Amino acid sequence: MWELGKTTRLTVDHFTDNGAYLRHGDDLSEKPETVLLPNRYIPEGTKTGDALEVFLYRDSEDRPIATTDKPLIEAGGLAQLKVKAVTKIGAFLDWGLPKDLFLPYKEQRGELAAGQSVFVTLYVDKSDRLCASMHVDRFFRNDPPYEEGDRVKGTVYALNAEIGAFVAVDGLYYGLIPKQELYEKLRVGDAVEARVLKKRPDGKLNLSPRKKAYAQMKTDAEIVMEHLEMAGGILGLGDKSDAVLIKAELSMSKSAFKRAAGGLLKAGKIRIYDDRIEKV
Repeated sequence: MWELGKTTRLTVDHFTDNGAYLRHGDDLSEKPETVLLPNRYIPEGTKTGDALEVFLYRDSEDRPIATTDKPLIEAGGLAQLKVKAVTKIGAFLDWGLPKDLFLPYKEQRGELAAGQSVFVTLYVDKSDRLCASMHVDRFFRNDPPYEEGDRVKGTVYALNAEIGAFVAVDGLYYGLIPKQELYEKLRVGDAVEARVLKKRPDGKLNLSPRKKAYAQMKTDAEIVMEHLEMAGGILGLGDKSDAVLIKAELSMSKSAFKRAAGGLLKAGKIRIYDDRIEKV
């Protein structure tokens, strides 16, 4: 029985015009089960009885086949792969082999587009086919070397409108940007830099892409002034404006907006009203 999705060591049983047929080394029966290694993959000088390291998968006609090429992922592993195409039934990923890897729609997390990079695992489905899945939380470690306040880098690997953005910190550790900390639109595959808000007892990290309040004020003030300039000197956001409106317009919380506006007021750059601010 072939273990699809794995690199294994097989023995050359015989050759044909199509390539070398390989068998398990301990199968010495008269008619052993064999798998084809096409000619283009046969190392020069290979002879009957030689043992070869090969990866087993299915070809375009769904037949088991061997290759000496090394895929970017093996069954049960984790890798970040690029999306080549998206269809109604699923997406197709580049995993380093001629036949693209299928990512079923039900195994996706969030909308995908060609060119994105996604974290996936490889599994064998009920039909004995190799498929990818974006349900990879169990693969991330819970022993990060980070503490509250540390800056980290990672990649968004899933999105949930009710929870937030899931981040693979260093590609190794589980991180989450809670939805209340999301002030810009992210998509799967985006690289992010964030601050550790909390290291949870289970080792998972809560993150924020924003700096501490005092460090963020200058950046927020610059954003407010840019929008004020674009609005011709009068911006329809003020002291009493709704938080949802502020977030939609400036991608920041109401408290961040009020801190930034307060700093600009103190610097004599604006005047603040309930429903607007004006450039001085």
